[in-house]
Amino acid sequence: MSSAARLRRRVHHSDVGGKKFERVLSSGSDGLSEPLLAGGDDEYFEDWKEKKRREEHEWSQIFTRLLAQWSQWLSIVLLGSGSLLGDMINRVLYRRDEGIVHIDLTPVQEERLHKLQKRLQVAFDGSNPKHAEALVALWHEAFPGRLFDGLITEKWKEMGWQGTDPSTDFRGGGFISLENLLFLAQRYPRSFSKLLHKEEGQRSEWEYPFAVAGINVSFMLIQMLDLRSEKPSSLSGLKFVKILAEDEQAFDVLYCVAFEMMDAQWLAMRASYMEFNAVLSATRSQLERELSLDDVYRVQDLPAYTLLCR
Repeated sequence: MSSAARLRRRVHHSDVGGKKFERVLSSGSDGLSEPLLAGGDDEYFEDWKEKKRREEHEWSQIFTRLLAQWSQWLSIVLLGSGSLLGDMINRVLYRRDEGIVHIDLTPVQEERLHKLQKRLQVAFDGSNPKHAEALVALWHEAFPGRLFDGLITEKWKEMGWQGTDPSTDFRGGGFISLENLLFLAQRYPRSFSKLLHKEEGQRSEWEYPFAVAGINVSFMLIQMLDLRSEKPSSLSGLKFVKILAEDEQAFDVLYCVAFEMMDAQWLAMRASYMEFNAVLSATRSQLERELSLDDVYRVQDLPAYTLLCR
């Protein structure tokens, strides 16, 4: 049975961590407006990002109040006011900071998080030799044995770029999204090939473009893990920081898992191009559930990691 078929069965029937693993159909409120379709409205995109920031802030305030009430109740009722353990709960594990929940990071966690965040700040620059070399390397991974035809050519469309110049598609993802695609190709070449060539399952007549979808997956992960904040405040972000301390390449590996999950959701939902954002939203929800499992300490512990193949 193919790996995509295995996930489809889990999506509809099986349990993960004792919880029913249902298929999620979303209205798209958690989905992605950028950068799947090129030439979008910058002002609209900025308004969307501001709306998402306000929503996330409101939810974090609610969570913070609940956490503070729980901590106070545990300290007073079970442990006694002023007890050492109650004080540790309030002072060490969590603290309140303008309505945001933060976890105190270890030196290793902080160092690796800052290193990852520096990668996020690098915009793609076609005039940068390192960036151009990465594109050439991706070409050779996608088209082994084919002569490189230039940074601007119609053949890029065969990889799922929207035009003849891939640099125009990196607007929302930055250079890290190209690094993610290249990491997938080099670490999990079999997964890369089957995703690129849509080798598994009954495919739609109007398929998602591989390369641009990959940029969307990078963008989704950055949002989900709250990586543009000084310190993540989402539950998935807090869990990821712990995983990052165990593996410095955790973000890149998680990207590979997320791409496989997205493709399997695409097949399970029998989606077509215009439903891509709903598929990405369902993928995010599924990934958040897997990250919340108690026995997940590394990306390799995620149930969906088994979808990857070298």
